[in-house]
Amino acid sequence: MLKNIAARGRSPKLTKLHKYSVAGVATLGAATLAFSLAPGGSHTTTDAAASTAPVAYSGKQIKGVESDVAGTSAADLKAKTIEAKHKAADSAAAAKKKAAQAAAAKKKAAAQADAKKAAAQADARKKAAAQADARKKAAAASRSTQRIKMQTVSAKTYANNLDGWIRESLDIMKAKGIPGSYHGLHKNIMRESSGNPMAINDWDINAINGIPSKGLLQVIPPTFKAYHVEGTSWDIYNPVANITAAANYAADKYGSMDNVNSAY
Repeated sequence: MLKNIAARGRSPKLTKLHKYSVAGVATLGAATLAFSLAPGGSHTTTDAAASTAPVAYSGKQIKGVESDVAGTSAADLKAKTIEAKHKAADSAAAAKKKAAQAAAAKKKAAAQADAKKAAAQADARKKAAAQADARKKAAAASRSTQRIKMQTVSAKTYANNLDGWIRESLDIMKAKGIPGSYHGLHKNIMRESSGNPMAINDWDINAINGIPSKGLLQVIPPTFKAYHVEGTSWDIYNPVANITAAANYAADKYGSMDNVNSAY
């Protein structure tokens, strides 16, 4: 009877709880039926038989249920295990990807920092080089200025005598492009005035004409005025002015004072 009820059932698949309940009900029903059919005199025997037969039947049912439950539990456990492994693998992959991204970002940031640092160092070196170059140029300009000042302060000086007058006149002549030598000037001075810058000739034709020769190289006033060299004194008795004007006149008339060996 219980088998027929189970067979007719069209309900959805039994759950584990349902299976255990059915097995229990079947066992209880079988035991009750056996007790009611047994005669009163054979109570002990009937109990034993009733206990034996239904228990055997019930045991088969429970064993099947237990097997089914165990199979279901193993499958669920296996599925959950696989699912857990997949989740763990996914988590590990995600963590690995995240770590790789973090490492890449850190590397990029480090590279950018290094590049920025290198650029800053390059700019600093460039600025330092420019400053050093500017200091070098300033120092050079300062030295040049100092040299100019020293040259101005230490201007060439000449002795206030015949040697000094001749040498100063030669420097002026060189600057103006007037030819002549120390020897040529000296020999003509000694012949004309014996080295006296205040000498004057008051007896020759020039003196008779009212324009006597004067100074170291005995230059008449018109000649001194015509051949006066700029930068020298306009005083005909000034030694340097007299020598330079006479040398300028001799260069024009004779090529150089060196070519004059007598009155000129």
